Amino acid sequence: MDAAELRQMQAPIKERYKTDPKTALITLKAKGSTDGEGIACKVETGRAIAMAGLHPATGGSGLELCSGDMLLEALVACAGVTLKSVATAIEVPLKTGNVYAEGDLDFRGTLGIDKETPVGFAEIRLRFEVDTPAPQDKLDLLLKLTERYCVVYQTIKNGPKVSVSMQRM
Repeated sequence: MDAAELRQMQAPIKERYKTDPKTALITLKAKGSTDGEGIACKVETGRAIAMAGLHPATGGSGLELCSGDMLLEALVACAGVTLKSVATAIEVPLKTGNVYAEGDLDFRGTLGIDKETPVGFAEIRLRFEVDTPAPQDKLDLLLKLTERYCVVYQTIKNGPKVSVSMQRM
């Protein structure tokens, strides 16, 4: 796909969102079930089922997916798709590219060992390696726009309003 094809594909969508902004607001959903053996949660996203469990650093077997890893995987996936989309739109030819995300967390927090230790990632690093003949100014623009339009990156960076509730079934 080239820049013209991308613009042609997205033009009617963008026009619809401009003329009727409410159509751009979509709720993505995921559902999990704690039914079954072990300390695990079966996650259904509408496209696949993933079994998430405890990380080995908290006593897990390592056979199930760790939700922290899944967060980093979502960041890599979104950043990679955004990078390719932006590169196409601004005509930066990518021969190949790799996206890496890594995050540091102290498991004493989630295990309740040290009340002063925060629960969650203390730092997340996102890195791109690209093989392209594009000049540095185009790479700088590519990175700036990828960062700007990556949904998962912006969500992590800006910390949206989050609510939690519980009810009986």
